[in-house]
Amino acid sequence: MARFELKLPKMGESVAEATITNWLKQIGDKIEADEAVLEIATDKVDSEVPSEVSGVLVEQLFGKDELVQVGQTIAIIETEDEESSLIEQKAVTPEIVTELTKMVATDNLVVKENATTNDYSTTEKFLSPLVKNIAKEESVSVAELEAIAGTGKEGRVTKNDILEYVKNRTNQPVATPVVSVQKTIAAPVAQKAAPVSVSGGDEIIEMDRMRKLIAGYMVASVQTSAHVQSFIEVDVTNIVKWREKNKNAFEKREGEKLTYTPIFMEAVAKAIKDYPGMNISVDGDYIIKKKNINLGMAASLPNGNLIVPVIKNADQLNLVGMAKAVNDLGGRAKAGKLKPDDTQGGTYTVTNVGTFGSVFGTPILNQPQVGILALGAIRKVPAVIETPEGDFIGIRQKMFLSHSYDHRVVDGALGGSFVKRVAEYLEAFDINRDL
Repeated sequence: MARFELKLPKMGESVAEATITNWLKQIGDKIEADEAVLEIATDKVDSEVPSEVSGVLVEQLFGKDELVQVGQTIAIIETEDEESSLIEQKAVTPEIVTELTKMVATDNLVVKENATTNDYSTTEKFLSPLVKNIAKEESVSVAELEAIAGTGKEGRVTKNDILEYVKNRTNQPVATPVVSVQKTIAAPVAQKAAPVSVSGGDEIIEMDRMRKLIAGYMVASVQTSAHVQSFIEVDVTNIVKWREKNKNAFEKREGEKLTYTPIFMEAVAKAIKDYPGMNISVDGDYIIKKKNINLGMAASLPNGNLIVPVIKNADQLNLVGMAKAVNDLGGRAKAGKLKPDDTQGGTYTVTNVGTFGSVFGTPILNQPQVGILALGAIRKVPAVIETPEGDFIGIRQKMFLSHSYDHRVVDGALGGSFVKRVAEYLEAFDINRDL
């Protein structure tokens, strides 16, 4: 028999940790190679961790809702193949495994000397993943976190708040928070009860994990950036006619559906090359000019939430390549199959509010980006058509582009010129363009 260490795999350059959301296999279960053992979630994407070997799950080193660092061992699988032990990066003795299991078991109520309660889900305060990580590393208890007067909006504890608290705490005699810990353990259910409807007809539903994250990101974005919008109406009649004429041939040849999204993405990528000032991010008092044009596209998840997968180097793709990228990311988002790296590295975002019938919208920036474009619904409208013989009224296919941008670094001239350039590319679309 050999013992194989299942480690949390690397999930992208900027992803360093993940939360265990569900164990798909329990201790004693047989596991086949490449079979999913557990589900994890980063701050962007939910995914599964498969086993590299076949065997029996003998240890779970972390419990549900616990945070795990990339490279950490999360489970022990016992295999019959002695050669599989060569895959192990580090030997784990039964004594160490037993001790780790005791330390991370979710139902373990034994409090060791100088320990603190780190189940931050018990607090009603909104805590960002960064604040939670700092609190965990510095052994800051829930009771201590709740006592910190946050300087963020609505009393939210910021990174500076927690760092300042830790700094001041280390300058004072350290006392074991026995009372706070005992209180938390003795009465874990003594949390503030959810409001109850007087009529009894309302249903109170707690936000799921992703909705809480989205809520936090949206509030933080509005706090961070000075949002301003520019709107422009675009005549996309030629695009509508061209797509209608070519969509069947395109699908037959490429095996891909031809939607409007890749056409719009192509125009946005071209406009960003013309106005690289929109392809930046802000870090304090510094502006970071991005080398690559990586377009984020808002997509729906199976649970109804939204996510923003990223088309890398979008300016280097032709229309066929753009269509394949859009369909691939959109399809995997709907199926819940996105990888953490699929949502990393975006430099500008496009969201299609027209999918839901909206004529235009005022989207919130996807930090730390400085611009986001909302595509409105395409509608048949009466319009003035200018010709050499004079003006007349005709039926045209039109839509609104809504451009939100960060007024700290993008002024109206740049923000307005950029969205105008997108419109110019769309209106100049060649109706005789080859596939």
